[in-house]
Amino acid sequence: VQLVESGGGLVQAGGSLRLSCAASGRSSSSYATGWFRQAPGKEREFVAAINWSGVNTYYTDSVKGRFTISRDIAKNTVYLQMNSLKPEDTTVYYCAAARYEGYYSGSFYDYWGQGTQDTVSS
Repeated sequence: VQLVESGGGLVQAGGSLRLSCAASGRSSSSYATGWFRQAPGKEREFVAAINWSGVNTYYTDSVKGRFTISRDIAKNTVYLQMNSLKPEDTTVYYCAAARYEGYYSGSFYDYWGQGTQDTVSS
């Protein structure tokens, strides 16, 4: 499974960004997908996840109500819509694929993208 993120960039506080995670490879459409973020010197943090069908979603408390994860099955792509962005959301965002849904720990994810940088200015 290969994952390619896109959509990062620079935005002012209160603005929005949409990240994309395009998956390819055998059985990639059957994997759950998660978004994580990691700032320099900090531990990797779970952000959101979605199961293979797009029915079940999971969020960390700090992004609930601001971020929305969704999946386009036809395009085999997962999106992370980020609204009301705050400077503390600035970091590198990674998407990852897991065979089973519901995992908040990155250690359960088998495949990772290269990451995309998001910067929120105050």
